[in-house]
Amino acid sequence: MTFSAFEAEIAKVNDILCAVNLLTWDSRTMMPPCGVEARAKQIATLTGLARDLATGEAMLRAIEDARRSDEPDPDGLRAKAVAEAARQIGILARIPAKLVAEATELKTNAQAAWVEARAENDFAGFAPWLERTLDLQRETAAAIGYTEHPYDALVSSYEPDMTWARLRPLYDALKAALLPLNEAARSLPPIRMDFLERAFPVDKQRAFAVTMARRMGYDFDRGRLDDTVHPFEISFTRADVRITGRFRETWLPVGLFSVWHEAGHGIYEQGVDPRFTRSIFAMDLINLYAVGGASFGLHESQSRLLENRVGRSRRFWELHFGELRAVFPDQLGDVSAHEFWRAVNAPRPSLVRVEADELTYDAHIILRSEIEAGLIAGEIRVADLPAIWAEKMKGYLGLDVPSDTLGVLQDVHWSSGMMGSFPTYTIGNIMGAQLYRAACADAAVAGGLDRGDYAPLTAWLGTHVHRHGRSLTPADILRAATGKPLAVDDYVAALRAKVTDLAA
Repeated sequence: MTFSAFEAEIAKVNDILCAVNLLTWDSRTMMPPCGVEARAKQIATLTGLARDLATGEAMLRAIEDARRSDEPDPDGLRAKAVAEAARQIGILARIPAKLVAEATELKTNAQAAWVEARAENDFAGFAPWLERTLDLQRETAAAIGYTEHPYDALVSSYEPDMTWARLRPLYDALKAALLPLNEAARSLPPIRMDFLERAFPVDKQRAFAVTMARRMGYDFDRGRLDDTVHPFEISFTRADVRITGRFRETWLPVGLFSVWHEAGHGIYEQGVDPRFTRSIFAMDLINLYAVGGASFGLHESQSRLLENRVGRSRRFWELHFGELRAVFPDQLGDVSAHEFWRAVNAPRPSLVRVEADELTYDAHIILRSEIEAGLIAGEIRVADLPAIWAEKMKGYLGLDVPSDTLGVLQDVHWSSGMMGSFPTYTIGNIMGAQLYRAACADAAVAGGLDRGDYAPLTAWLGTHVHRHGRSLTPADILRAATGKPLAVDDYVAALRAKVTDLAA
């Protein structure tokens, strides 16, 4: 009776899920359009094999043998690995294999349909795919089980112990804080932004974004940057962590900040303890996904921290604007570092979530969360989505939605079957601000940020967050790193300070 037999069984599942990630990455970056149907079946087959291995007799025997093993376990990680595998497999086993297979195959086909519908502004063409996705997500929620709301089963699969009942007061607290901040921001003197819409050759944007991402700590020897419709990060062990971006020639911020956002995700995955490679602490068995981050919310904390707390800070642009202007002398020759910093932080309600300013970003998440909860509960019909989306955008942000491409079709998540994942963006905003404040209390981190040396920050996050992989819960990681549980005060303080700085 040895722990190594358990490790070997878990490693097989992880290998398959890493292969699924590779096929998924290819389908969203390089795969020719005609490959969709076959790719969907390939991914479904491999995911089904992973589920069968995870829930099969060999795995159950390995778990029981590992439980009875008398091998040394000085740090308790072996016992924790066995307990965590048993917990996740218990939940996974409740989801029928046929449901897993159908949902997985549907995802690849639905993503391709979404890309086409988005390009053609054709929600009606995508609606049947979304209807079927919702049916399967409701079945999944019922299989997992919940106490109060079917949305809870889905949300908690991305953020442990999170429920719709816990989210609503969190959202209410943010609404109460952000409303006066947005009003104050609207009263600011006009901020010059015209230069952001000049022609910036994409190859030069990419080169600058890569240079800064490397300095921030993303290791290109263990990663790469590719183009996609909707930016994402994905890993196949910590030694191969890939990021993607989306650049627009006439809107400079979206390309730069999307790369740094995804680099934050990538640095997290690259920083997971090497001991956890091919282990239960580097995958999510409930969602059958190879990932080292403890939760989607904690993952978003790393991307939003790097994008906003670092990349949009005044000091960052005081230090690096000269380099950007050297890349684009004609476009930015009449712009100062201070003007550029103000422009990339300007309160500017946007139709598009990934281009939203910090003060309005969470309104996009709250809108989507409310719609998701209504869809899963059967209170909202798919056919009514464009109208409901438009109504909520008008109510939350005062914007009229001119097309479905800029409205209900803008995000890839629903085509991927990721119902319940949107709340993790706001959770990530809150966690990111909380972690950043704790990190900056370290003199080495604060000094590094002041001189443009991001290694101390990366090291601090590596020690307090990244290295743990999924061996600790996000709540435990957050409390140990910051001394308190999830709370909105540091996030609100950061936004309040930003508005004050912009007014100065």
